[in-house]
Amino acid sequence: MRAVVIHAPKDLRIDNFPDPAPAAGEVRVKIAAGGICGSDLHYYHHGGFGTVRIKEPMALGHEIAGVVEAVGSGVAHLSAGARVAVNPSRPCGTCIHCQEGMRNQCLDMRFMGSAMRNPHVQGGFREHVTVEAAQAIPIAEKLSLAEAAMAEPLAVCLHAANQAGPLMGKRVLVTGCGPIGALMVVVARYAGAAEIVVTDVADAPLAVARKLGASHAINVATHASNLDPWRAGKGVFDVLFEASGNQAALRLAFDLLRPGAVIVQVGLGGEMTLPVNAIVTKELKLRGTFRFDPEFELALRLMGEGRLDVKPLISASLPFEQAVEAFELATDRSKSMKVQLTF
Repeated sequence: MRAVVIHAPKDLRIDNFPDPAPAAGEVRVKIAAGGICGSDLHYYHHGGFGTVRIKEPMALGHEIAGVVEAVGSGVAHLSAGARVAVNPSRPCGTCIHCQEGMRNQCLDMRFMGSAMRNPHVQGGFREHVTVEAAQAIPIAEKLSLAEAAMAEPLAVCLHAANQAGPLMGKRVLVTGCGPIGALMVVVARYAGAAEIVVTDVADAPLAVARKLGASHAINVATHASNLDPWRAGKGVFDVLFEASGNQAALRLAFDLLRPGAVIVQVGLGGEMTLPVNAIVTKELKLRGTFRFDPEFELALRLMGEGRLDVKPLISASLPFEQAVEAFELATDRSKSMKVQLTF
């Protein structure tokens, strides 16, 4: 079969790839749609992120959905023709963190399209993938495969919201309005936030945030003073979802947070220098959030029941043979939000 494979920065190819039959407990899925994630873009432009670097050719992609083509022995709950989203996480199930119910922190995690391990874990931008049957989650009849491929980033945001605690009636600030920031708007609105303010440095993603239900969407590169009303007293926001991974965005938010506010750092960037005095004196609560676990199936259920609508985020779908064009389009924030490959 063919796959979208990264060899080095800016060296993205359509390669022939092994196509194994499913073994016992596995299923073979014909991929229909795959979303390009920020980590995929880091591999494409820089060969990795942080200390993670490509050391061998690797198929990219972990936001995928398709149709079951074949099942291995011992698989009773799935059959050929089932429409599924593929959970890219494969925790070991036996390490201390898995046993503690923190499977997203697994010591032996295999996450599709990741160069964290050697050899790398191959990703899902392939015509077919063979995975453990537990990773193939059936989807509702009315849910398109393109929407189902959004389950992974939506699950990330549901997990982040869980880290923040109840959002009902809260004032929420989201800094950074890429796909994750935009999905945080969707999740915060669903969770009952009273007010959702989104910031970014580009107008196009802010326009999408408004359509998704943001109360206010502010370009801090051109209209930072528009945030002044929320600086009243010691600040008014109850929760910050920092989705940009940018130190400047995080530091800007400190003046806007009320004492006792919760900060959930969602975006990954470089190392940051934090205003510790502000954290101490305002008694702020800084929390991390990493991947997801049960939220993957929750994301599919909420979309399948029509409670969350992610369709406005899917800005373009290109054949996987045009992967380079698709990756370049996904890089241009003025033209795209979520770009998907079709197979």
